[in-house]
Amino acid sequence: MMTAQDLKTIIRDIPDFPKKGIIFKDITPVLKHPDAFRYVVDRITEEFKHKNIDKIVGIESRGFIFSPVLAYKMGLGFVPVRKKGKLPYKTHQESYELEYGQAVLEIHSDALEPGSRVMIVDDLLATGGTALAAARLVEKLGAKVEQFAFLVELDFLNGRKKLSGYDVFSLIHY
Repeated sequence: MMTAQDLKTIIRDIPDFPKKGIIFKDITPVLKHPDAFRYVVDRITEEFKHKNIDKIVGIESRGFIFSPVLAYKMGLGFVPVRKKGKLPYKTHQESYELEYGQAVLEIHSDALEPGSRVMIVDDLLATGGTALAAARLVEKLGAKVEQFAFLVELDFLNGRKKLSGYDVFSLIHY
């Protein structure tokens, strides 16, 4: 039986990626390991299947791996939040700082109905900038962020602090 501790042995560290001084947590070994991938999806589904959530918002790019699968398992719709210039319809934008630079996220202007209850999914919570930008996009559309769900949280970067006031779940912590 897989455990969260087992995931820590499967996720690998990549030093100096994407730039010197950063130790990247590579989740791709979890994806190729069927029991590990199943554990992640099943564990998050179990945690939130009884919550009052209407849509799952996935953050590009690794959030796209888990969020559509979770949406399918939970019988919900999936909404992508993408990097600037990747969505074909009218969008709302949000700029944010990340641990190694600056970026812009976008969401389709009609992606969520006002009053929708949303769970935002990504693979990793680091400084919280990306997640907070996604929450602001959801809120610009009049929807409510009910939950954040992450596979990995880097506790030493204090990203959870940036998300204070939101319910945050992380499967494993470093």
